[in-house]
Amino acid sequence: MNILIIDSQGGGVGKSLIEKLTFLKDKGHILTAVGTNANATAAMLKAGATYGATGEAAIEYNCRKAQIIAGPIGIIFTHAMHGEITSKIAAAITASDAVKVLLPINKCGAYITGIVDRPLARDIDEAVGVIENIIQNA
Repeated sequence: MNILIIDSQGGGVGKSLIEKLTFLKDKGHILTAVGTNANATAAMLKAGATYGATGEAAIEYNCRKAQIIAGPIGIIFTHAMHGEITSKIAAAITASDAVKVLLPINKCGAYITGIVDRPLARDIDEAVGVIENIIQNA
């Protein structure tokens, strides 16, 4: 399975996800990291991504090839992440047939009701569990 991790700014959320998902590479899965900028991509590659790319076109292209897309919830909101998410990026992600695993980070100008404010590490662990479950049930 091709798991696409998308992040922006410094790539910290994507980096943390990839660090926890690298064991999937041993099982034949691909971890593709695409950042909205070079810093985000570099952080995710350093964490162990199989492949990396940067920018709007790379996100559009890789969304078509992914079975799972993971990242902070802001990746689906135009102008989120301090303006790094373009309308084309948000559209490519939401239009993709991939299952989306989105971390509920309330710093993107949206408050998701029902979400308990808790440490990001717990959300990342939960996202890893969801991704494992998706793979097992595929």
